[in-house]
Amino acid sequence: MGVSKPLAGNPLLLIVDDMPENLSMLGDMLRDVGYRVKVANSGRLALRYAEQEPQPDLILLDVMMPGMDGYEVLSRLRKAAATRDIPVIFLTALGDARDEERGLESGAADYITKPVKPVVVLARVRTQLLVKQAQDWLHDQNAVLEAEVARRMKENERIQTVSIRALAHLAETRDPETGNHILRTQSYVSLLADLLGKHPGFRLTLTPAYVTMLTRSAPLHDIGKVGIPDHILLKPGKLTEEEWVIMKTHTILGSNAIDLAEKDIEHPLEFLLLAKEIAHWHHERWDGKGYPDGLAQEAIPLSARLMAVADVFDALISARVYKQPLPPAEARDIIAAGRGCQFDPDVTDAFLENFDQFVSIAMTHSDPG
Repeated sequence: MGVSKPLAGNPLLLIVDDMPENLSMLGDMLRDVGYRVKVANSGRLALRYAEQEPQPDLILLDVMMPGMDGYEVLSRLRKAAATRDIPVIFLTALGDARDEERGLESGAADYITKPVKPVVVLARVRTQLLVKQAQDWLHDQNAVLEAEVARRMKENERIQTVSIRALAHLAETRDPETGNHILRTQSYVSLLADLLGKHPGFRLTLTPAYVTMLTRSAPLHDIGKVGIPDHILLKPGKLTEEEWVIMKTHTILGSNAIDLAEKDIEHPLEFLLLAKEIAHWHHERWDGKGYPDGLAQEAIPLSARLMAVADVFDALISARVYKQPLPPAEARDIIAAGRGCQFDPDVTDAFLENFDQFVSIAMTHSDPG
């Protein structure tokens, strides 16, 4: 008979019954058709065997047992991570429909009343093993798919990171004295975002995903400098009024370049949206006197408000063709003086209260020489 054939791999069955004659009868029946069989004469022994390797592929469990009945055994099997997915067939002399309902509601895969009929037992066993085999196959396929999705996401993240850094370094080649400015400002922004993520006014915006995207896009804040002529970008002295007008266009040049790149893709990417915000508005001021659009207070995107503090602090403590670096303490005082006029007060407070961490970042990524 077709139902008498075991599945490939000789599945292991665990029979649980307090009556030796039942264990013997069921064990012989299942061994005769090729199944491997393990027996337990109590609920506690069954739980121990269920967790041992090799674990059973299916459990045939008597309901009425002294000490720990089948319902309790099934409940404990389902609560344990190692055994919760093992299918269980209840074997019982209780023939009332309500008993069967209770068994199935408790999580049993099937319910067979005694005295058992060999053909019924073998058919039900084979059916449940086929179901388990299919579930195991789906689980394995899902695991493979999840691993592949995770691998591709990681690869995409690396590609994004490398692409962003390449573009940022392209801008840096036009202004070689900025050195590790990209690394420092990226780290400052990341730290500020983490600190403000605990603030009730920023908690909903500064989610871990947002902070990751923000940190990834931060290096593009000055990408627009690629479009500024050398005689202005590298000028060692103070810019004329006309030159300063041209210098300020790097914000719009940067956001426009990112916007053009984004038009080549079907769906907007969050990190490019943040990159555009930072590039376009990181020179805006809290009091509305910044550029290019004269935005004020919370009209300035949060990403740009964070970069404003990071960028100015790093510019103050770094050497440029037109100036010597300031000591960090002096830069701190300048940032503090800009609280509420140049900089967002909450962002400024986070910077000042954790100033030593920003100095540590500056030292870690200091320029060579």
